[in-house]
Amino acid sequence: MLLVEDLHKSFEDFTAVDGANLQVRQGELVAVIGPNGAGKTTLFNLITGHLKADRGRIRFLDREINRMAAHEICRQGIARSFQIANIFHRLSVFRNVQVSVLSQKKLSRSLFRPAQTLVVEETRRILESVGLLGKQLDIAGSLSHGDKRILEIAIALGNEPQLLILDEPTAGMSPEETASTMELVKRLARDQGLTILFCEHDMDVVFDVATHIMVMQHGRTLIQGTPEEVRRNATVQDAYLGGA
Repeated sequence: MLLVEDLHKSFEDFTAVDGANLQVRQGELVAVIGPNGAGKTTLFNLITGHLKADRGRIRFLDREINRMAAHEICRQGIARSFQIANIFHRLSVFRNVQVSVLSQKKLSRSLFRPAQTLVVEETRRILESVGLLGKQLDIAGSLSHGDKRILEIAIALGNEPQLLILDEPTAGMSPEETASTMELVKRLARDQGLTILFCEHDMDVVFDVATHIMVMQHGRTLIQGTPEEVRRNATVQDAYLGGA
């Protein structure tokens, strides 16, 4: 589904991504791990068009997306969440998701009906799927930190993605919120047939959820393989997992 080959990105004298390679097959839950500064978020920004690579290739569903704008890549079927929840704080939970659905269906402007009366059922289905239907009238800014992160996932689902990219989805969450959120991620992958690419610092979460893991260091790919292959790799043990 997604192929990243020899990707490079530098900012003046700093090289953030230095020859990264990544493969994501349909139906997989792929984790990208590595220490702070390894280049994980920059990699996600390159894949989603928020940054342009200096060189290398990104293919999604056999189509090169290197030079596409972020909104064009989104319409190809890639949606993402960010490290800091990116929501409309003054709108209701319902309106946050409705805006996303309207945008995907190109219905944000209508000559015949007010936009807020459209895609109501689609919006409710998404909210129900993530457990926020009971809070649909709440103002998004009033939600707990964990619910804000869930709302951002719901907004991403409004874009009808085939590949969902999550940048540290459990950052700042309690252990209970973390467990609940990752159960949601696994359920969405299973029930909706989503392919998911995520980065995460909690190794317990990574090895519990991911079907495959890519390890980054200094902007490079050290290894990509199954959790057991990554766990056994001597280079990864020395560089990141703290020894055998």
